[in-house]
Amino acid sequence: MHAPLSASERSTLAQIGGRNAPIGALRAFVTLLVIAHHAVLTYHPYAPAPKAFDAQPILWTAFPVVDPQKFGGWSLLTLVNDLFFMSLMFFISGLFVADGLKAKGAGGYLKSRALRLGVPFVLAVGLLAPLAYFPAWLQSGGAPSFTAFAEAWTHLPFWPSGPAWFLWVLLAFGGLFTAVYAMWPGVTAVLGRAAKGADAKPGRFFCGLAAVSLMAYLPLAMTTPFGHWTMVGPFVVQTARIGHYFVYFLAGIAVGAAGVGHGLTDPEGKLAKRWQLWQLAPILPIVGAVATMIIAFSPNPPPRPLLDSFGGLMFCLACATLSFAALATFLRFVRETGPIGRSLQANAYGMYLTHYVFTSWLAWLLLPQAWGGLAKGCVAFGGAVVLSWLTTMVLRRMPLLGRIL
Repeated sequence: MHAPLSASERSTLAQIGGRNAPIGALRAFVTLLVIAHHAVLTYHPYAPAPKAFDAQPILWTAFPVVDPQKFGGWSLLTLVNDLFFMSLMFFISGLFVADGLKAKGAGGYLKSRALRLGVPFVLAVGLLAPLAYFPAWLQSGGAPSFTAFAEAWTHLPFWPSGPAWFLWVLLAFGGLFTAVYAMWPGVTAVLGRAAKGADAKPGRFFCGLAAVSLMAYLPLAMTTPFGHWTMVGPFVVQTARIGHYFVYFLAGIAVGAAGVGHGLTDPEGKLAKRWQLWQLAPILPIVGAVATMIIAFSPNPPPRPLLDSFGGLMFCLACATLSFAALATFLRFVRETGPIGRSLQANAYGMYLTHYVFTSWLAWLLLPQAWGGLAKGCVAFGGAVVLSWLTTMVLRRMPLLGRIL
């Protein structure tokens, strides 16, 4: 998930006041989407049946618990989520990079990123991921023994990190950009020029983003297996999307170079004023993405180059339109943040880090209940939100964790 704001970032946002409220609310909203996504995968109509813990392919990393009670609507929710929410997270994270580098310099900024992203990644990989995946071990027939689980875990071909994969990728992106900035401080100004005028002409920036992301995504999508993840120890990432995610991170830096609340993120800009049109824009790309999935798994699919080209185009268009639609909505309607919203935003980072433990264990505990996939998914989501929220509030009271979270 996005890193928490540094002191300099918080100072900047305090200066612009309510102009940042939409971005803060959007950050919190994406966090809730992530929790919902992981909560309902248990009840996805196409979730794979549990197998032996080490059986290939290892699918329990995406489906820690699989419930025989399903709900078809969760397939649409997770598909739409998957089209844009991780890309939007990288974009939001990039918004604050220019300000952080300006305030701290390359060395100070990289040190703060290592603390805020690297340390939580280590904690998530070493502690939270095993806790979250223990129910997967139990459902696969493993003995209720942490010793037996640890033995099986350490013999896996990689180290599952769960949602924490986002942290190391974001840290790598930040490190790479910081290295470039150290050699060429004007790089943020150059990127900023790419987003200049986006408040008045957001469609132009949208077209550029969609085109560049397609160029980054399509070559990898056409040369790697569908849904492939690169896994080296705990460092995992969606192979075909790594370039696409970097483009969105750079796009966030470009927009943030004008200052959060200005340019594309101006609440008085054209993006916010024409928010209704942006709600319609994702419809056709989503339909195209769904059609691609159906055709791909049909008895006689078209040649892969044709399918990958069309599917890649639909993915990139859906990602860009959904991201712009979400941003436009929050820019239009969020003007200030109340106490609950402020608490949610303050605890969103910790909720991202801890929620996977709760979604997995709640799914495991709900297995005996005959409530149906819809009700169980809602309960798992609500329970994970509340428990991860409360847990983060407690953790943030601890001196060291409070600095990070």
